[in-house]
Amino acid sequence: MNIAAAANETLAHNSNLLVYSAMAVYTLAFLAHMAEWVFGSRSKVGRTAAALTAQAKATATVSVHKAQQQGGTAVLERPEVITKPVAGSRDVPDGPGAAGGTEKGDLYGRIAISLTVLSWALHVGGVVTRALSVERAPWGNMYEFSTTFASVAVGLYLLLLALKKNVRWIGLPLVTTVLLDLGLAVSVLYTASDQLVPALHSYWLWIHVSCAIISGAALYLGAVSALLFLFRDSYEAKLAAPKGKQPGAFASSVLERLPSAASLDKFSYRVNATIFPLWTFTIIAGSIWAEAAWGRYWGWDPKEVWAFITWVAYATYLHARATAGWKGRRAAWLGLIGFVCYLINYYGVNIFVTGLHSYAGV
Repeated sequence: MNIAAAANETLAHNSNLLVYSAMAVYTLAFLAHMAEWVFGSRSKVGRTAAALTAQAKATATVSVHKAQQQGGTAVLERPEVITKPVAGSRDVPDGPGAAGGTEKGDLYGRIAISLTVLSWALHVGGVVTRALSVERAPWGNMYEFSTTFASVAVGLYLLLLALKKNVRWIGLPLVTTVLLDLGLAVSVLYTASDQLVPALHSYWLWIHVSCAIISGAALYLGAVSALLFLFRDSYEAKLAAPKGKQPGAFASSVLERLPSAASLDKFSYRVNATIFPLWTFTIIAGSIWAEAAWGRYWGWDPKEVWAFITWVAYATYLHARATAGWKGRRAAWLGLIGFVCYLINYYGVNIFVTGLHSYAGV
């Protein structure tokens, strides 16, 4: 009979130090991201917004004149707000500071990315050291799940940047939520490094939970894009509206530097559609593990139920887009509902509901 070794306290302590160090650098990255938005706003953004407003009105006026010249009835429609594309398919320069038109703002953005890379390296070091301290997967309880989840989310963001994708606008909300996540992990969810109960000693722990973490991290990026889409879409609608409903200076300085609403909608859809098969496999892997551990594939455990509800929510989202042609605000709300279901599944159920998965503790 194999007896699990005791936790290596030195490695566990070093893991905690690395996580706290990562939080400190993430805080610096947060301040740099804020500086990027602040200095970027003191630029030509307002003039660009005014130009877009004039463009929208001119489009409406031309439509009226053409209709009148052709003897038809003038029908005013919401003009399409177009952001001048740059750098290929990108509709704003890469990063809020660059889109704001200031070199200083862009410089702070680049500093923020560098700090995010450093903090992520420390963060991953903390996760790996935690795993080494007990010689197992570093996601056996809610503390470990939260720290690993945050590291994967940041890793996906940095991977997209490395692939030259225009995603620097995610930086500020990402770093903010990672700090909140780690703060909750070390203050409320912290569990000392220790071995797992026998039911979790399975290779399915590596497969099932790792897929759940990767899926959740990607779905988080899709949810951020969907949320920002709602704000950007409202902003574009105001630009196209008659005089008196124009966006304020603050909205112009912030939302102007995001990609267009159409681009945000497309990004969210692509992320959700790409990761959905992995989430499907996650549920299947969990069922196989349940049969091996408890002798049944499905038992209506709260964790199983909410995992399935999350799957249904995203399946509805993808089906609505593919068959009913749902795009824009309705699709964004469906995507956000799906991610809320994911959060309930992996945080609400574990903390507030008792079930077969409760042996992992918080």
